[in-house]
Amino acid sequence: MKIGRYIKQPQGYKAFVLEKFPPVEGFDFSPGIIQKANSATFKLGKLDGIAQLLPDLEFYLFMYIRKDAASSSQIEGTQATMIDAIAAESNSSHDLPADVDDILKYIHALNYGIKRLKEFPLSLRLIREIHHELMKDGRSTHYSAPGEFRTSQNWIGGTMPGNAQYVPPPPHEMTASLDDLEKFLHKRDNLLPVIKAGLIHAQFEAIHPFLDGNGRTGRMLITLYLQIEKLLESPILFLSWYFKKNQKTYYQRLAEYYESSQEKWIDFFLDGVIETADESIETIRKITVLREKDILKIQSLNKSASESAIKVLPKLFQMPIVDVNQIVQWTGFSRQGAQKVIDRFVELDILKQLNENQNYGRSFIYKQYLDIFK
Repeated sequence: MKIGRYIKQPQGYKAFVLEKFPPVEGFDFSPGIIQKANSATFKLGKLDGIAQLLPDLEFYLFMYIRKDAASSSQIEGTQATMIDAIAAESNSSHDLPADVDDILKYIHALNYGIKRLKEFPLSLRLIREIHHELMKDGRSTHYSAPGEFRTSQNWIGGTMPGNAQYVPPPPHEMTASLDDLEKFLHKRDNLLPVIKAGLIHAQFEAIHPFLDGNGRTGRMLITLYLQIEKLLESPILFLSWYFKKNQKTYYQRLAEYYESSQEKWIDFFLDGVIETADESIETIRKITVLREKDILKIQSLNKSASESAIKVLPKLFQMPIVDVNQIVQWTGFSRQGAQKVIDRFVELDILKQLNENQNYGRSFIYKQYLDIFK
């Protein structure tokens, strides 16, 4: 089934103009896809149940969101890493890649969307708000028009629409396609929500309604849609890691979605849901084991030292790169007292110095925890 066709524009190039969405005849996915979608839904339920057993789940969510932010930004060419972003958040390093801000803005925009969704429906307005948070005050190389749908033609690949890999709908056609997508977000139909999440992402990318930031915004839509459909109580499944790992196939399947095969795209998308859910379940298991092991280490200290250290450990799951100032802020201890806590964590092999050659303004990393997310 084709969801659109290339139409020659007055300027001479061809743009992809989308048909009415969803198709009047609906989608006819094979039994194999339906079976895989049911498996993916089961995996999401298993992940959600296990995640709810985590103490201080909100702390761990910070790490999942950072991982997604880094992967999603790297798909678009950002060189900075998740550790760079954490170091920037903790003000523990001034020697960071210039594009680390891309990841920080993604984290901010996704958190904004998750909170906003509690009081406002997933809609074109909310999508524009998220895009605004993602792109405002961005780098000069980003022609972004934060929060504004484009009023000019954009394209993917090449130097102009005439030699581009893909040319989305022109602005006068784009508006109707966006209206169709918004209705689809809220349409009650027979599609399994996990399949619908994949269709929403691909259709959004086909429309490409912003001058920049479409990929990152579209990947956030997956997380937000799964949450409003109650497949996840907390937003703990993020697919950007899977898309980044399979980036060539990701682009290929999206191109096939536009022109010929929605089935191939959904098959790839569902594989991603299953693989990412399994990876997240294993991550939670490793976190639980590490947490219990490090609590036992702390309990080996004397009572006073143990009580001080146990105040800090849970917060390391939220911010795993720290310095003395951070410990003071968390605990209210003096700088001397905060340094003693850090020294104990180093002796217990919980923290390591981030830069071994640095003697002043030192930062420390909860490396075993961060390694789980790599």
